[in-house]
Amino acid sequence: MATFTKKLAQPKPNRLRYPDRRSVYWLDRMPPESTGSITKIELTPHWSELCRNKTFYSQVTISPEWAVSGAALRAVPSDRLCALALPPAPAVGWQPERPLLSPLNRGTQTAVATSRICQLAQPKRRPVLEGCSPKSKLLPLTHIPYKASAHIELLATPKHDHPKFEGQRSVCWPVSRAARNCSASHRLLELCGPKKRKALFEGYDPNIVSRAARSASPSPRIQQLCLPLPRKCASN
Repeated sequence: MATFTKKLAQPKPNRLRYPDRRSVYWLDRMPPESTGSITKIELTPHWSELCRNKTFYSQVTISPEWAVSGAALRAVPSDRLCALALPPAPAVGWQPERPLLSPLNRGTQTAVATSRICQLAQPKRRPVLEGCSPKSKLLPLTHIPYKASAHIELLATPKHDHPKFEGQRSVCWPVSRAARNCSASHRLLELCGPKKRKALFEGYDPNIVSRAARSASPSPRIQQLCLPLPRKCASN
């Protein structure tokens, strides 16, 4: 068991140490070196046939008409072919489309409208307001002068802005003289600087815990918040 464990504990060999190694090894003898410059390959009859150039026909049919053979002229179609050549019959209950202008019968052409139909055929008349000019009769009802009630006029009054509303601030505003002549203090420059620490290649360990964190003690409030919520015990 110890021997097998030692074997498993050995590191794996580095296969990329010799990148120019051969892909195939001959254990008994090395392959003979070739004296020729190139390798000769013999083609099979099928490969030779596939390597031939395709034959292109240069003859172009000028006229779309061609002679019909005598067998085609003397051919007689069978009963099945004649049945398939017939156009399909329409479905049962099919009716042709109704023409766009259907002919009117005699009764429709000689019909006389009643007084009620003539009354309904008249255009609607709108009431004419007093004091309107003749031109206002041609205008729609929305253009006729109308006096709104006091409540509608109150609702139509636009809302005013709040007294403390300052509006949208401009994108460009003048910088004050105090801001232009201000100089940062030494403490402010110290706080603005980045936190100094070593890089990873210089031995910096991001997982190390500081001494202050290891010696910190939680407050009573934190200990109170860490307690689990009290659960109600099931009553017997």
